[in-house]
Amino acid sequence: MAWSTRQLADLAGTTIKAVRHYHALGLLDEPRRTANGYKQYETAHLIRLLQIKRLSDLGLPLSQIATMDRADQVPDEAVRLIDAELAATIERLQRVRAELAVILRHRAPIDVPRGFESIMEGLSDNDRAMLAIYGQVLDENAMGELRELLSRRDPIDDEFDALPADADEALIQDLAERMAGPLAAAQAAFPVVGDAAQFSTHSVERTASTVSQAMGDLYHPAQLEVLRRAHAIATPSSEAHSHLPHGDALSPGATDGGTR
Repeated sequence: MAWSTRQLADLAGTTIKAVRHYHALGLLDEPRRTANGYKQYETAHLIRLLQIKRLSDLGLPLSQIATMDRADQVPDEAVRLIDAELAATIERLQRVRAELAVILRHRAPIDVPRGFESIMEGLSDNDRAMLAIYGQVLDENAMGELRELLSRRDPIDDEFDALPADADEALIQDLAERMAGPLAAAQAAFPVVGDAAQFSTHSVERTASTVSQAMGDLYHPAQLEVLRRAHAIATPSSEAHSHLPHGDALSPGATDGGTR
């Protein structure tokens, strides 16, 4: 009894295209042909095709299968490697599921950095956007400090968020002066507020330009002027980040709980 290519593929639970591909790679020997040119596969072909399919399903690369004549020739190290890769994949998927569960429980935005899901309520859209930026340019220690800062959100943050774009000089100065005190306290308690450069995961210049660009896009000029003045009041010029480009932009906290 001999089988055609279609019959062989059906028996092995694969496709004609796959059988032809295995021939091209040298994984499966070509069968004899009838006088009119039709392929005639035998039991040995079916067994080999089943071996190929089984090994491939287990994750063994086709290039490695090509070096084997029988399934019992699979090196132990190859099996261990496949098992390790699967274990890593399972661990990653379990971690993703856990993160998704937290996001769903707190109804947090999908781009919120890991660990911040439970403290998103009350933050403005701009603050959340800045937090996502910080998550890309600051290390885990800095993000841990920011998480604690956010959990202490000060009511003055709401005033900052509500500051109109056409705020007058008096309003800007008053808010800056009132924000300076909490900012100074935050700088004393959390190193990331005083000098974020030491926590950067990129070069100082790249981090500074990224944060500066984001702040310029997200906050209007009146808010940025409040931040500039608050930093100037809270940080004496001799202690300011003069060695950093856009130093103020590298300080994530302008209040006890702010991310600015």
